Amino acid sequence: MSTDFILVLCGGLATLALLAYAFLGGASPAKESRRRLETVRYRHSQNTETRVESQLKKAIASRRSQKGMFATDSTRMQQIQNRLDRTGKGWSVTGYMNTCIGLGLVVGGLVFLKSGALFLGLFVGVIVGLGLPHLYVSRLITKRTAQFNARFPDAIELLVRGLRSGLPVTETLQVVAREVPGPVGQEFKGICERIRIGRTMDEALQVAAEKLGIPEFNFFCISLAIQRETGGNLAETLSNLSEVLRKRSQMKLKIKAMSSESKASAYIVGALPFLVFGLVYYMKPDYLQGFFTEDRLIIAGLGGMVWMGIGAFIMAKMINFEI
Repeated sequence: MSTDFILVLCGGLATLALLAYAFLGGASPAKESRRRLETVRYRHSQNTETRVESQLKKAIASRRSQKGMFATDSTRMQQIQNRLDRTGKGWSVTGYMNTCIGLGLVVGGLVFLKSGALFLGLFVGVIVGLGLPHLYVSRLITKRTAQFNARFPDAIELLVRGLRSGLPVTETLQVVAREVPGPVGQEFKGICERIRIGRTMDEALQVAAEKLGIPEFNFFCISLAIQRETGGNLAETLSNLSEVLRKRSQMKLKIKAMSSESKASAYIVGALPFLVFGLVYYMKPDYLQGFFTEDRLIIAGLGGMVWMGIGAFIMAKMINFEI
């Protein structure tokens, strides 16, 4: 089989995957009808709880619309820069792209020199050059998010103590920026700097929320927005929010402990074929050499990797629990 046939086959598989995603990701008519009924109920209800819930939905909708406008106006490079900023490392897009290109060229060149298959070297080089840096950045973002969520309830309690002692909100934000270490202090310091140069508190919080992309911080911003719309005791609102976030963190730890066995099983099942292939190739390279030279075996190997990727994606969704 020629290289053109392999390219056409891969393009067909990608097209089928996109069509399946577009077909399964459509909006549900039942959900749209339910949303319209809830909108009418919020509009004509005089209940206090319903009015607060209506303000909450309005705040969420406004933030989603602002985020969508932000994503539309920004370029792909700006989105990558925002993703790199979430790591807290201060990396630039140029350095990230150079790392991806260099890693892809090195790995692809080594595979080509080892196997002699140009298409396989290009395929592996592209996958490694784009995949490994992306996974590493995702891991750094996850780590920093966990550090932020661990300190964020303490920061809210510090805000509550400052408000109850009579300090204004801006002063309590500066206290949090000075006293709380780690990502929480860095982000609150950025909020204070934006307020100092003339931005409103809502704008400064919105920029931080778009940069972080953390649900807990979005809860905090929405709570402040609702408090401004409906009034009430801000210290009491933030105190309740801190308690909710602590219970949410405890529930996450319980779910993590209960799903650890399933995650370990998924990791073992997903890594076992690659380990067996590597061991067999190390002990007897001639037995598996055809997977690097013959077109039919290359297609079979790529097809197997695609199906294994689908299986790994399904297992990841099964063991990923959202609160």
